[in-house]
Amino acid sequence: MVLQRFSWPYGGRSASFCGSFTGWRQCPMGLVGAEFQVVFDLPPGVYQYRFLVDGVWRCDEAKPFVRDEYGMISNEVLVENNVQPVVQPEPSIRGTNVDEGIILTTMPPEPGVQIAVFCHVVSGILLHNTIYDVVPISSKLAVLDTQLPVKQAFKIMHDEGLALVPLWDDHQGTITGMLTASDFVLMLRKLQRNIRVIGNEELEMHPISAWKEAKLQFYGGPDGAAMQRRPLIHVKDSDNLVDVALTIIRNEISSVPIFKCMPDSSGMPFLNLATLQGILKFLCSKLQEQAEGCSLLHNQLLSIPIGTWSPHTGRSSSRQLRTLLLSSPLNTCLDFLLQDRVSSIPIVDDNGSLHDVYSLSDIMALAKNDVYAHIELEQVTVQNALDVQYQVHGRRHCHTCLQTSTLLEVLEGLSVPGVRRLVVIEQSTRFVEGIISLRDIFTFLLG
Repeated sequence: MVLQRFSWPYGGRSASFCGSFTGWRQCPMGLVGAEFQVVFDLPPGVYQYRFLVDGVWRCDEAKPFVRDEYGMISNEVLVENNVQPVVQPEPSIRGTNVDEGIILTTMPPEPGVQIAVFCHVVSGILLHNTIYDVVPISSKLAVLDTQLPVKQAFKIMHDEGLALVPLWDDHQGTITGMLTASDFVLMLRKLQRNIRVIGNEELEMHPISAWKEAKLQFYGGPDGAAMQRRPLIHVKDSDNLVDVALTIIRNEISSVPIFKCMPDSSGMPFLNLATLQGILKFLCSKLQEQAEGCSLLHNQLLSIPIGTWSPHTGRSSSRQLRTLLLSSPLNTCLDFLLQDRVSSIPIVDDNGSLHDVYSLSDIMALAKNDVYAHIELEQVTVQNALDVQYQVHGRRHCHTCLQTSTLLEVLEGLSVPGVRRLVVIEQSTRFVEGIISLRDIFTFLLG
């Protein structure tokens, strides 16, 4: 247990205190000198608290704070006790007993406390920085007009290596949506099944806006109209990084448009796209400056509840880890990607060893030279699809890690541009044991 003092030094006639450890019941504070104080005996952990000063709920703006799901702001404190007194008798000197001495030794914190401490540090960094701090000063960003023909749009996405691109509506004068690799998959399936949404011959003239309407008609069901009216998911440049990361995670998207909030309400200019990878890269740079509370970075994945795992590892996870053989139908792979709302699936050989990873964005290789128009999707295997990918871009490096990798190594690996997941393998056999994605990282840190 640790004695923890809470104080309100900003004046007032009376003050009370409540916190998560009091069940949010009010406790009176005593006036000590010029400030109100109260002391509690607490176990190590992270706690939230507030003050009631002259009948008004207040927070100390100079201390760390958090916002709950209802928008209520509370201060947050980390109570830590890493020093444990251990009584040891000193050895006798020439047969003469001496007084026992108290030797202070540093004991490693419990794993649960260590995780809470690290997540507290991370939350503090992300809460006190905005997405504007992450946006690069200068960058190249593609934006497509909604009246651009679908065929030309997907060709541009392939040539520029884009898995998604914002859509500009000239009539509304703003960004109104996103064109993604998922759109390309859905369009291919409609073309292959001869359902007249758009035909091969119409792709030259069929605009993106018409495809979006057709997609709502066939995939929106009875709620298609409601889907069409749903506003674009976006963030403002003044939003803190916790809110931006949670927006991406909760909406199961890979990136979100950033708009600049104008004081004169003259509209919100589009700035850039926010991604979990960009936030993680910023976080890693800040953690390098952090001296305390980051010991978890040196722990191995073995001791951290994060990621999606194969049942044979004995580790539990919220998602099912799927792998596919090279001979598996590509359609099966696409089904898993769309249904599970994941970005990639590990591909293994007949021995179960990792061969490659098939990502949803890899489907864009079929847009080069209109390959999609000359194949039967139902007859294509994962091996065939990867061969097309290799012909276009060459054989690529598969990003992996081990269960013995440290959290720091994983964070640094995922902060590299273009890397969205690490496949956890057994070192000697390359058997797939799990997968760690950017979403797993932020769900763990902010969950």
